[in-house]
Amino acid sequence: MSGADTRIPYLPARVEGLAALAMNLRWSWSRDARALFRAIDELLWHQTHHNPLQLLRRVDPARIAACASDPAYLRLYDSVMERFRRETTTDETWFTEHYGDLRGRQVAYFCAEFGLHNSVPIYSGGLGVLAGDHCKSASDLGVPLVGVGLLYEKGYFDQRLRLDGWQEDTDEEFDVSATPLVQLTGPGREPFVTVVETCGRPVHVGAWRIMVGRVPVYLLDTNLEVNHPEDRSLMNKLYAGGPDMRLRQEWILGVGGVRVLRAVGIDPAVWHANEGHAAFMLLERLREQVAAGRTLEEAVARVRATSVFTTHTPVPAGHDFFSFEEVERVAGPIWEPMGVARETLLGLGEFPGQPDLFHMTVAATRLSSRINGVSRRHGQVSRQLWRELWPNRPAEAVPIGHITNGVHLETWMATPIRRMLDELLGPGWNRRPEDPRMWDQVPRLDPERLWQVHVELKNVLFRLIREDARWRFADRWREAAHVVGAGTLLDPAALTIGFARRFATYKRASLVFHDLERLRRLAADPYRPLQIVFAGKAHPADTPGKEVLQRVYQFTRDPAFQGRVAFLEDYDMHLAHLLVQGVDVWLNLPRVPLEASGTSGMKAGLNGVPQLGTLDGWWQEGYDGLSGWAIPPAGEEAEPDAEDADRLYRLLEEQLIPLFYTRDAQGVPLGWVEKMRYAIRLAGSRFTGRRMVQDYVRAYYVPAMRGEASGDDPPTA
Repeated sequence: MSGADTRIPYLPARVEGLAALAMNLRWSWSRDARALFRAIDELLWHQTHHNPLQLLRRVDPARIAACASDPAYLRLYDSVMERFRRETTTDETWFTEHYGDLRGRQVAYFCAEFGLHNSVPIYSGGLGVLAGDHCKSASDLGVPLVGVGLLYEKGYFDQRLRLDGWQEDTDEEFDVSATPLVQLTGPGREPFVTVVETCGRPVHVGAWRIMVGRVPVYLLDTNLEVNHPEDRSLMNKLYAGGPDMRLRQEWILGVGGVRVLRAVGIDPAVWHANEGHAAFMLLERLREQVAAGRTLEEAVARVRATSVFTTHTPVPAGHDFFSFEEVERVAGPIWEPMGVARETLLGLGEFPGQPDLFHMTVAATRLSSRINGVSRRHGQVSRQLWRELWPNRPAEAVPIGHITNGVHLETWMATPIRRMLDELLGPGWNRRPEDPRMWDQVPRLDPERLWQVHVELKNVLFRLIREDARWRFADRWREAAHVVGAGTLLDPAALTIGFARRFATYKRASLVFHDLERLRRLAADPYRPLQIVFAGKAHPADTPGKEVLQRVYQFTRDPAFQGRVAFLEDYDMHLAHLLVQGVDVWLNLPRVPLEASGTSGMKAGLNGVPQLGTLDGWWQEGYDGLSGWAIPPAGEEAEPDAEDADRLYRLLEEQLIPLFYTRDAQGVPLGWVEKMRYAIRLAGSRFTGRRMVQDYVRAYYVPAMRGEASGDDPPTA
């Protein structure tokens, strides 16, 4: 598979650029490009979940011909194509404006998952979507970044809920031909690019490229006929198959990723490991340095100087580690060609007091000179968590910083909200979001109009809920309880809480049900009802997480709540867009301090949806009293769940519900809209992907490109 010509039917010459546009995900965050595809066939656009390749393959050719002769359509087409050319080929960018002397120096960004678009389901949740937003923001800024990940042919997993609420994990291979992925070939047109030795045999590694604006992302693939059958299925699923499969996937990601970049002629100046899954990339570069004649000490110094490591996990159990024997079985005796002892090399991943275990995070920490958590609070937690690697330093002096996550504004902010900001802030406002004076104007948004836009977005969500339930009922649901549980009885006029994220126990999805009678009174109030929409998946191996999900789902069938609780099945990026744009308030209840950052509330905030949450992750530094509500920390002697639940109910009873239902003569909740405006200002001014990537460029990428020392002592080995 080599390009668009094999999967897109003939297009009239006047609009043949639609093929190139569809083959670069830049369209996915361009309002005009999306409007261009939607104008071809709006119903089909929605049926394909906004996938232009599918649209062009399925649309009636006569309709394309009509567009090619429609003056209004062609004016939009010409405008979109000119902007597409400018934003994917020109070198006049924020990066070159500020760092023009560094042209040609690239950043390699390794991650186990990338959430780029729902049509490429190789992500499980926050880490992948963050990586996708990082690539999109880098493209906007012109940062010379290249992504490296894995192609999971069966994606993460498709979620189906039994009538009793138990999650079943199903496999469904996604159609690569319906994505902008292009397969790369080797010099002799063979379907592999490089070879990695693992488990005593060679594994041929192929690669696919997907363009994300200016940023290429390379996804590694082992499903090749030349490979052993066991190796062909290595990339079947994301985070599946147990520790052995994960270890082999991470070995291919790290070692194969470096070799694929070498094979396609990319020589990065900076290497960024996004989470510990990518730590073997650092070992492969050590091997390269030693093979070039350097000692291990010299190799470590060179690798550290050009490496950045971001940790996303504040929970010790969430970090991957493997026994030395497991690593040796998968990697082989990699220390022998390097002329060092087994314990010396594998000891780079050894945590003090835990002998013969290779911790991916520890290895990445030892081999990177620039290390960060993903929020201010997470930076503090990480310094405490890994302080034993610097035994002579107090925790506050441990050289782990923080760069708070951000979200890609153009991807997550609804078009009607952006149109309002166009009028208020002027054209091009989204290309200068770092100007705080600009965001200070957002509280001047017309309240009546902002409320009307929100009501329209809410209605879009509720239409999706009904249509999805109708489709699932026709396809496989046979019980009315399933249909009710999917939200068909929800009231678009009621105060609607959204809770959508991975179902891990520390995120406490079921905390809102702590006092059933108290919650029932709120939900069943005939004058001021409250309703809750849940979505999310539990990891296939996380039985406690599945049990929390099951408990939550069972309340969707409880008549006492009068259909005010819903669970939306098979959460993905498409559904996430509608939820963060269409609910009234975003609920986030992690047990402090176990949330590294959390980005869903940022996405909601961009759409004027305020957050109600515990003071953890990004909300601990973002909460300002104007843009949402905070559940203060429980006292040291209190039982955290009971205390947090009581404060949650009190906030709902005393603040949120009265504020939402207090309306002016036009039916506008002016106090609530004030929160909405400040939520937009907060998210837009401080928590965008553009700000995040600029922070990485200034603090880490550029200093590493210029060979500047980090000034921090390496951790002990």
